[in-house]
Parts: sequence; structure tokens; C-alpha cells
Amino acid sequence: MTLEQLQYPIGKANILENITKKDIEEWISVLEKFPQELEFLTKDLSENQLDTHYRENGWTIRQVVHHCYDSHHNSYTRFKWTITEDTPVIKAYFEERWAELQDSTSGPISLSIDALKALHAKWVYLLNGLSESDLEKDFIHPSGNEKVSLKENIGIYAWHCNHHFAHIEQLMIRKGWK
Repeated sequence: MTLEQLQYPIGKANILENITKKDIEEWISVLEKFPQELEFLTKDLSENQLDTHYRENGWTIRQVVHHCYDSHHNSYTRFKWTITEDTPVIKAYFEERWAELQDSTSGPISLSIDALKALHAKWVYLLNGLSESDLEKDFIHPSGNEKVSLKENIGIYAWHCNHHFAHIEQLMIRKGWK
């Protein structure tokens, strides 16, 4: 596999320009199922397997799982800012530095999986209650000063779930663990 295929096993995020209600429903469904699917995928992995890098110079499975919680927690907060404020500039964070903290390098993945279950249940509940005008609201990402609508961000995070799930699943397939 090429480095690009290892980095982006499902390809880079490509969010549609004309997002339909059906697209949003499908993306919310991905968010709803992700924590349980991630738990099922990783439930039988040993500590050594969890500490295996999915690619050279990439994160370990453990770090990927913890990153998903960190990233999704930040995104949930960004949704709430966007709903309650007028085009807020969101706070970015150094995900690569967060991935090097002790909770990500050695913490049990059950901490993040359990947190993802609660977070995604609350997030999906919030998303299902948003109006069309809520979905059109934007935040500004400080890197590049880019405007992102909430409906686009739902798609980005559905992709993010599938992207990191594929990192783990593809490694497991390559190693013969699945």
C-alpha cells in the first residue's frame, strides 16, 4: 500500500456541495453507530496490538481511539457554539500533541469508548433536533479562516468516524487479526 492509501484508506473527505436531508440522515446514522462499532472492532485486541502503529510514523490503535474522543468532543462543543453564537471563530487544538499525552499513549481505550458512547448519544440527540436554519449556520476555523456550516461538519465527522475505523480495520486485516 502507498503512504496515501495508509493515511487515507477511504480517501480524503469530500463533502457534497448540495447536501440533502437524506445525506444528513445517513451521516447522523454513522455518528450514532460509530461508538458501538469501534468497541466491537477493538474488543479482542491485546495491549500489544493496541500499541501497534497503523502505519509508519502514524498513531497506535490506542492513540487513534483516544483521538476520536478528543476530536469528537471538540466538534460537539463547536456545534453548540455555532448554534448559540453568531459565526463564532472556533478554538483549534494541536491534535498531534494531545495524542502524545499519557491518557492517549497508555490509557485504557474503554475510557474513550465509553465516553464516545455518551457523547455520540447526546450529539445525535442534538443533531436530530436541529432546524434547517440551524444546519445552515457557520463557524470559522482559524486555520485558513474557513467558514464551515453545521451540515458540512456533520458530513466531515461521519467521514472522520469511517476514516479512523478504516485505519484500525485495515491494520487488523494486514496483520491477520481479523
